[in-house]
Amino acid sequence: MQNIAYYNGKVGPIEEMVVPMNDRACYFGDGVYDATCVVNHVPMAFDDHIDRIYRSAKLIDIDIPMEKAEMKKLLQGLCDQVEGDVLFLYWQVTRGVGMRNHPYSGAGDKPSLWAFVRPSKMRDPFGVYKCITVEDKRFFYCNIKTINLLPAVMANQKATAAGCDEAIFHRGDRVTECSHSNVHILKDGVLKTAPCDELILPGITRKHILAICRAKGIPVVEEPFTLQEMMEADEVFFSSSSALTCRIGEIDGKPVGLKDEKTFALIRDGYQEEMKKECGLA
Repeated sequence: MQNIAYYNGKVGPIEEMVVPMNDRACYFGDGVYDATCVVNHVPMAFDDHIDRIYRSAKLIDIDIPMEKAEMKKLLQGLCDQVEGDVLFLYWQVTRGVGMRNHPYSGAGDKPSLWAFVRPSKMRDPFGVYKCITVEDKRFFYCNIKTINLLPAVMANQKATAAGCDEAIFHRGDRVTECSHSNVHILKDGVLKTAPCDELILPGITRKHILAICRAKGIPVVEEPFTLQEMMEADEVFFSSSSALTCRIGEIDGKPVGLKDEKTFALIRDGYQEEMKKECGLA
């Protein structure tokens, strides 16, 4: 198959799938999601992503009515039916279907599971990318991977219109994250990244990057950093499950980083090797 989609037991091509108008995703964005790249039909860091969607659901009082192993088996089955060496797997759980009403107590019959798999491409890990900065006007639930993504959509569109690849959010002078990735800096051989509080999503790739740094003797500091620190860093890069690690060479039209390729390469290559092993390519 060229692609496949799933909604509460119904399976078919993405273009032919329909969902009930009263699914609370349609009115309120009332749900959570996760996503990862699939290489050689193996979803990358699959257990981490499964764990995160259950954690996100719990934080907004959604009780997913299936065990993790069952969800994993269902999603893997979808991946197995789609052609391609590199695929994109997306799935979300919403509070369910019910007449529109803001309070969610009894609002949905039961949570709804959506998913799709389609061919994809990964960003060039050896490329150098351009970013813009955008004031972070989102709410204080950024640690939950909610489907409420309008601010991220608007920020990413702004980046695209400026000929850039990503938008870096900041609250005042504090850098938080990007529109759909985490952002990190290297200074004097030390990796600095924002702490996992309510202002950022705890990225799966971020988690693996920190483990790789510690294994390779690269010091890690999980503390807020400022816009000025970012602009003066030796390296700036963003990370996500679909992009892995992307080196940044320009922010708001000004050159940044590109001064410690050796340390950045240790991180980039270390994560790529880890994912190749997981996907049976090493």
